[in-house]
Amino acid sequence: MTIRQQWNPERYTQQAAFVAEGGLPVLELLAPRPGERILDLGCGEGALTEKLVALGGEVVGVDSSPEQVAAARARGIDARVMDGQHLAFESEFDAVFSNAALHWMKPADTVLAGVWRALKPAGRFVAECGGEGNVNTIVTALSTALERRGIAAAPLNPWYFPTPAEYRERLEKHGFIVRCIELIPRPTPLPGDITGWLDTFAESFTAALAAEERPEFIAEVREPQLRAYSRLRSVFAI
Repeated sequence: MTIRQQWNPERYTQQAAFVAEGGLPVLELLAPRPGERILDLGCGEGALTEKLVALGGEVVGVDSSPEQVAAARARGIDARVMDGQHLAFESEFDAVFSNAALHWMKPADTVLAGVWRALKPAGRFVAECGGEGNVNTIVTALSTALERRGIAAAPLNPWYFPTPAEYRERLEKHGFIVRCIELIPRPTPLPGDITGWLDTFAESFTAALAAEERPEFIAEVREPQLRAYSRLRSVFAI
């Protein structure tokens, strides 16, 4: 069983501003219209949700992290603590938008069923998430370092990175008509070395070790090839 990821909004803003920046093309793909009711699934601290509001949408953000939701509310966003696997909406939204969140929700079919229920008839779903091969070098390094310590890494991996064909099949199974879905290589420079990224995103791996063991583990994982960038790949679904 994976260890639940804890989110620190201040650290997230410092280490992960690239997430919202990388999501701007997805906002363009959504093409929100003033007055539309839009659900931001996995809104985080609300950086992109805020832009949706500015474009004239009636936006609700949901996230499983109380800390991130509090940060989003501080921006004036209607943000609610809600697990993406248990969406409590019925035919409410013209569109569901999601950026860099779906790959944290492993029961994908449960999530997609909730998205389908949340949409009005003829509503649309526009999302980007990690796809096949995303941060593969980092996952390999984390897994190798843990297994060297006698810890099985696979049960600790919190991410689901599907192929376009796999996710298309899931979408169509739930009734979506897929207009566009593709895998996009996106090398992403980090604000520092990989240590900040690991602190922000890889808690389910690092928390498997005693606190005194973690510095040596992090040092091992970050050497030598992980300093420049993490490789992100995106899946678009409409």
